[in-house]
Amino acid sequence: MKRKVPQQKSHNYKWRRKLFAAILLGFCFVTLMLLMQSQYSRIMMQMPVPKIAFMFIARNRLPLDLVWDAFFQGGENKFSIYVHSRPGFLFNKATTRSAYFFNRQVNDSIQVDWGESSMIVAERILLKHALEDPFNDRFLFLSDSCIPLYNFSYTYDYIMSTPTSFVDSFADTKEGRYNPKMDPVIPVLNWRKGSQWVVLTRKHAEVVVEDNTVFPMFQQHCKRRSLPEFWRDQPLPADASKEHNCIPDEHYVQTLLAQEGLEGEVTRRSLTYSSWDLSSSKDHERRGWHPVTYKFSDATPMLIQSIKDTDNIYYETEYRREWCSSKGKPSPCFLFARKFTRPAALRLLNLSLLGAFNEATRKSNLW
Repeated sequence: MKRKVPQQKSHNYKWRRKLFAAILLGFCFVTLMLLMQSQYSRIMMQMPVPKIAFMFIARNRLPLDLVWDAFFQGGENKFSIYVHSRPGFLFNKATTRSAYFFNRQVNDSIQVDWGESSMIVAERILLKHALEDPFNDRFLFLSDSCIPLYNFSYTYDYIMSTPTSFVDSFADTKEGRYNPKMDPVIPVLNWRKGSQWVVLTRKHAEVVVEDNTVFPMFQQHCKRRSLPEFWRDQPLPADASKEHNCIPDEHYVQTLLAQEGLEGEVTRRSLTYSSWDLSSSKDHERRGWHPVTYKFSDATPMLIQSIKDTDNIYYETEYRREWCSSKGKPSPCFLFARKFTRPAALRLLNLSLLGAFNEATRKSNLW
């Protein structure tokens, strides 16, 4: 005689089997998701991130290499370095104390003279080398007297948060540097002036390297006129601009981008601070056509804070005030500053006034 299984027990058995199947299915789903996430993370880690190409223009060695060594720590895989120094100069253990600069000199550098077209030749050489790396996405020019004001993370996010280049550019209506011989290739309407310390997108860097129209005109018609010898130890003439004439690196990139109709893709300000307003200074070294050089005694908390507090720039020739922002919010205007001597920069580093170092750097004996 067959035994009948009670209906209630049969129902419980089916319910448990369904519950077990649901748990098993959920476990398999979660495992699959974790595997997919792990695989995605592995792929993302292997994908190179966009980099900033830091391009230094130096006379010989980089006197502030220790400051930049501290700055670059922690930013690995997000930057590349190129240095244009005098021909034949090598960056190795004998010439720099930062491994970041070892063998980072370009091999086709030229002799650069201030105020001559050789400066923009050097810029184009640096850009040519930096463009060879397909992951370089921004291209930043720096002098050998520049210091960073913030740490690498903040600097990277600030620059990469906008799709535009940062180019100090304004209409040059006062100084009479435009040479009418440039017309009609470069009409006066497109003549611009500004700082050479620009940050370019890859598109704009390619425009500079591929330019074969504006560049030859600058080589031929944008030249610096030297002041007479007897003025060197005397006050400058009232209208020194007519004698100063045309400084190619202060006009070239700005004018080229205007000529190509690309100003709408540019944030028209520099990220590098320079101080020019010292016409009343009695110090001959701090007067004239070069920005002030900050020495050891100048390197104070007040100086750095005053630079960091700058949140707008006024362009007199265009009656334009540029309010500085990042990610749609008000921000400091400058990420870098110049010109600093080595003692001044190292003093700031030791005083923890630069955002360019971390705890490990503070404990090191780099200086």
